Amino acid sequence: MTRRLRRKVAKKGKDDTVSLSYLEIEVDELGLERNGVVDWTNLPDDTVMQLFSCLNYRDRASLSSTCKTWRFLGGSQCLWSSLDLRAHKFDAATANSISSRCVNLQKLRFRGAESADAIINLQAKNLREISGDYCRKITDATLSVIVARHEALESLQLGPDFCERITGDAIKATALCCPKLKKLRLSGIKDVYADAIDALAKHCPNLVDIGFLDCLNVDEAALGNVLSVRFLTVAGTSNIKWDLVSHLWHKLPKLIGLDVSRTDISSDVVSRLLSSSQSLKILCALNCTVLEQDPSISTTKTNGKVLLALFSDIFRELSSLFAETSNEGKNVFLNWRCSKNCDKNLNEIMTWLEWILSHTLLRIAESSPQGLDDFWIKQGATLLLSLMQSSQEDVQERAATGLATFVVIDDENASIDRGRAEAVMRDGGIRLLLNLAKSWREGLQSEAAKALANLSVNANVAKAVAEEGGINILAGLARSMNKMVAEEAAGGLWNLSVGEEHKAAIAEAGGVKALVDLIFKWSSGGDGVLERAAGALANLAADDKCSIEVAVAGGVHALVMLARNCKFEGVQEQAARALANLASHGDSNSNNAAVGKEVGALEALVQLTRSPHEGVRQEAAGALWNLSFDDRNREAIAAAGGVEALVTLAQSCSNASPGLQERAAGALWGLSVSEANSIAIGREGGVAPLIALARSDAEDVHETAAGALWNLAFNHSNALRIVEEGGVPALVHLCSSSLSKMARFMAALALAYMFDGR
Repeated sequence: MTRRLRRKVAKKGKDDTVSLSYLEIEVDELGLERNGVVDWTNLPDDTVMQLFSCLNYRDRASLSSTCKTWRFLGGSQCLWSSLDLRAHKFDAATANSISSRCVNLQKLRFRGAESADAIINLQAKNLREISGDYCRKITDATLSVIVARHEALESLQLGPDFCERITGDAIKATALCCPKLKKLRLSGIKDVYADAIDALAKHCPNLVDIGFLDCLNVDEAALGNVLSVRFLTVAGTSNIKWDLVSHLWHKLPKLIGLDVSRTDISSDVVSRLLSSSQSLKILCALNCTVLEQDPSISTTKTNGKVLLALFSDIFRELSSLFAETSNEGKNVFLNWRCSKNCDKNLNEIMTWLEWILSHTLLRIAESSPQGLDDFWIKQGATLLLSLMQSSQEDVQERAATGLATFVVIDDENASIDRGRAEAVMRDGGIRLLLNLAKSWREGLQSEAAKALANLSVNANVAKAVAEEGGINILAGLARSMNKMVAEEAAGGLWNLSVGEEHKAAIAEAGGVKALVDLIFKWSSGGDGVLERAAGALANLAADDKCSIEVAVAGGVHALVMLARNCKFEGVQEQAARALANLASHGDSNSNNAAVGKEVGALEALVQLTRSPHEGVRQEAAGALWNLSFDDRNREAIAAAGGVEALVTLAQSCSNASPGLQERAAGALWGLSVSEANSIAIGREGGVAPLIALARSDAEDVHETAAGALWNLAFNHSNALRIVEEGGVPALVHLCSSSLSKMARFMAALALAYMFDGR
């Protein structure tokens, strides 16, 4: 019996819009496979539509151009009701190219001023929702034009970064042009003056959700005139006159939720708002320093209303909103999402709460205030994990970013808080993050990969990520055409590759090839992704087997290209470190010779020893040291000016880190194996700095400096220079006091050869 299925077919209606209908067809009539080859043009239309829905707008448009049928299906209005422009460059030309498909576009997300300028070219007159980030350069003029062209707008959100160039004039224009506006959330406005707010009150009767976050000044009295508002947030906004607020805002007849987080509100004002407002059900006051320092807050009566603060049990407070006992405890959000709750007001409250909590928790994590360890471990981590399961994509993204941020103690030294990281792992956070990373939405992929990368600094978390299949997921994301996704995935592989037990797994997952390809793909304009890719390759190259895979995948050429052409010190440092590790395996593989043969490799490393950044100098010297073990490389380094460069480096690093000192002396030690190079080092003034380094406090520096002096002592002229520069006392001191047996041995050999009568 032949199975039958329903197949969606796109049809044009009278108004030329495309709708979906169903056609019953037989499976064996599809003709998908002919002689073992799949014919993609015969896929069921509903399958094609599903594929299209999982693509970003650029890929969707490209796939639509492959054939007439797919071009027709690709223009279906159901595929173009929502558009996320953040992942790729979006300018006027791109907007014009897809404008014919955006006639019925209703929801739009964008990033940056250039994308904002291009929005009007979409000609999406029916646009209902606009959400933008990286809005610092967006001006009043741009925003005014956008709202003037989209009179049906119901939701406008700009943030969470500051809208520094937007003023109350643009808010007033929004009120005049968008009478259907229901939601307005803006961040970082310098002055939201009374006329702008009054215009909202007068011209936007449906405005129920207002957010002025992290603003410098907001007219409190004018906000008291917006009688339609149900949800109001002024989180992070300064210069609020709270005494005025306490006498005005409680009169707002429909106000249900108020968010005053990260402000200087006092307990008296909180108490008056909770007791005076008839409609207010929930007040969020997270990270309000004045409030938290007032001991009387513990006696504040909430009159059955919900007060969310760092000192309260947030989950229990939220549970009080529900009559059902099933909504108690830390699963309150999950239970609400899974329930068939018909209470419209409660659903609105919970949806709003998800948004404001994700925003506030991220802001708190970014500012990293002291004394919140207990909050993060007991409540904060669980809250973020719960919010990651929201149906609101922007809430999910911010929650994942919050997880990536709150665990970090010291960004410069890649240090994270062990307790916070393990709290995430304990509550099932790794699996949740990996599920987000597998999403087809690139924004979620990027933020989840970032969180996994940061958390994997902890060895226990890294192990859990690997055991849950995270290496394969991150290796797959590293192949993304979205630079942000690829960058965060490469960062995850970088941190995971620190563990010796993960290196082979990364290689088996195709991670080496993916990382090398990233370097070629983003060779210009991608410093972040290049640094992470080179850093991961550097870690992998320290393993003998993986180093061979790096070379086979074209890694030598890619890394040399970075060392030669990239000007960003982070990329230079990691590229030099990777080349050093590739060359460190001696006779076990041929990578040492291969690096030396790569055109421009030695010259680039010699040049990097002159970098103003110590880390770059250190890794470049280390690479030259390892490469100098090969006879041909040794002479080629000298021919490229390596002797002069390394002597200069040794002369300048007396006060540098032991790592740089060791590698500078080590590179000279390696070069001095050649008699010609030994003579050149002495002639260039290399003896004195090596003697100075022999007096270092670090054992590793003792070894390399004494080794170099031993090689130099074979030459009579150099032996005399060592004596004249005070090298004898230094070497004698090493013989008698260095904790390094190797250093004592090398120093003794140097003295023996210096005074050998022959």
